[in-house]
Amino acid sequence: MSRAAGFLPMSRAGMEALGWDACDVIVVTGDAYVDHPSFGMAIIGRVLEAQGLRVGMIAQPDWHSAEPFRALGRPRLFFGITGGNMDSMVNRYTSDRRVRSDDAYTPGGEGGRRPDRACIVYAQRAREAYRDVPIVIGGIEASLRRIAHFDYWSAKVRRSILLDAKADLLVYGNAERAIVEIARRLAANEPIDAITDLRGTACVRRDLPEGWVEIDSTQLEAPERARSVERGTRSVIRLPSHEQVAVDPLLYAHASRILHLESNAGNARALVQRHGEQDVWLNPPPIPLSTSEMDAVYELPYQRRPHPVYGEAKIPAYEMIRFSVTIQRGCFGGCTFCSITEHEGRVIQSRSEDSVIREIEKVRDTVPGFTGVISDLGGPTANMYRLACRSPEIQRACRKPSCVYPEICQNLLTDHSALVALYRRARETPGVKKVLIASGVRYDLAVESPEYVRELVQHHVGGYLKIAPEAIAEGPLSKMMKPGIGAYYRFRELFERYSKEAGKKQYLIPYFIAAHPGTSDEDMLELALWLKQNGYRADQVQAFLPSPMSTATAMWHSGRNPLHRVTRSSEVVGIPRSLKVRRLHKAFLRYHDPNNWPMLREALRRMGRADLIGNGRHQLVPSYQPPGTGHAPEGHRGGSAPRPFRTQHTGLPGVSRRRRPGR
Repeated sequence: MSRAAGFLPMSRAGMEALGWDACDVIVVTGDAYVDHPSFGMAIIGRVLEAQGLRVGMIAQPDWHSAEPFRALGRPRLFFGITGGNMDSMVNRYTSDRRVRSDDAYTPGGEGGRRPDRACIVYAQRAREAYRDVPIVIGGIEASLRRIAHFDYWSAKVRRSILLDAKADLLVYGNAERAIVEIARRLAANEPIDAITDLRGTACVRRDLPEGWVEIDSTQLEAPERARSVERGTRSVIRLPSHEQVAVDPLLYAHASRILHLESNAGNARALVQRHGEQDVWLNPPPIPLSTSEMDAVYELPYQRRPHPVYGEAKIPAYEMIRFSVTIQRGCFGGCTFCSITEHEGRVIQSRSEDSVIREIEKVRDTVPGFTGVISDLGGPTANMYRLACRSPEIQRACRKPSCVYPEICQNLLTDHSALVALYRRARETPGVKKVLIASGVRYDLAVESPEYVRELVQHHVGGYLKIAPEAIAEGPLSKMMKPGIGAYYRFRELFERYSKEAGKKQYLIPYFIAAHPGTSDEDMLELALWLKQNGYRADQVQAFLPSPMSTATAMWHSGRNPLHRVTRSSEVVGIPRSLKVRRLHKAFLRYHDPNNWPMLREALRRMGRADLIGNGRHQLVPSYQPPGTGHAPEGHRGGSAPRPFRTQHTGLPGVSRRRRPGR
């Protein structure tokens, strides 16, 4: 059995120091190697190491030849390849398809250190390096491209990444169980092409396995269909082929809907989709990890810092999370523009309180530069810790895309007492001065537990709390599956009450998305007026980016609403698709920027709202133009990662305050 490595080796010298002549598994990643449980490659590496395997790491290799992929020699079992913590295309390009100047996952924030479609390129180079070594792809880039998917950057429906990467197996979602089982079976000399039955994996098949019944996806929601016919059978749902969805946006929207309906690990069936002469077979999603399994994963011997090979270079993404602790996975919110559900699932997977406290103590005792402040206790959301369906049977049977939209499900337990207890124990840990919450608070859930809001506001807010209404008009909100603005007002009332009670001056900082499907010019005007009325000024603006496989992307591509059964007469969704409209929607969010005023004046006149042009407090933009302005209407500053805009709260309309860095 291999002993635990201080860091997983990145060179032959590192292997020799551990007494290794070869690696069992080599992980290739598009990110710098940071041995921290917020980085997927570190988790997978440590999980495999805990099985007694020798794991090497090739981070951000030069992809122009196969030679860097030979740096650690031939792996005995397989190459595990990931594009990194972000999809490489989302990482490199803005929502306007402009190249970003930097990369938060690279030393010094340097851009250009990974190729476009990194997972595909790395897999091809690894195959060139060692043709007979199995290749397993995973991570967010592979996970969100596991079937035929609309690709925003090429403006077409691409094949499953499994085929384009010429990989042997694709692992999607949280992959700990699957990756361990793959390693075990390969170590037992089972051929990689025989591993076709693992949950959370996709593979290539040519024929339907014996004993399986195939169901046409277009018949699933037919009113006359009786699900009882399927009982006792091993059924697989056949989606429209890649060739069909590539030319028919309605079939694409239908396939997207079926995939999302089959996302609950408790009842999901296998899916199959034809690509030419081959079938891409998707096994059902992985079973969520138990609390003890989550504890085991997060308490592996991470060094919690970047590999020493990077010297003193700063890795921005690490600087953001080095004093943070993950307490949960998954999200049952179901926001259509978000990829959390497709990747981590709807079931909340929580760590034990004791495990979280042990990690806080490890941060305190071992992480250089710790000043006593835990920067975040959270995960995909801040406040879904230990929340679950009141009945495991109901949870296993449920096919709803969200537990909180259009309203909070009556079967959802919303008691935040476990999280309140965790917060209290965390801040009472010796050596800890402050515990901040930087993960997004789901405020429609929070108002169900006022004691949680009190605890959060009075002890865990550093003056500003970021939340995400995303929009205020019903049109976009209904396509996002987000709550109405009334929930925001209820949360704001509690926030202000408890801040005043504690004698603290604190502000809510809302996030919004421009140009989301279902958003009209009038919706954005309404939002701009709301922002001005409430004294908010956008610092950075993010327009909707159609990421692979999300429901909102299916809307964007098809112009129809896949939240309901898709037919030729389905609801038509308005799409702010053109660059001109997208820029206008971002300009509405930055109504205060003089560079946007000419565009806004033109739009207001066209919309019959010239009454909003002038110098009155009720008007949106002035009639005058300051010298030297009006030349940069886009309102986007770029950045290392896509994000909704940051705002500064001015306290009162027109009164500036110092900006604080956003998350």
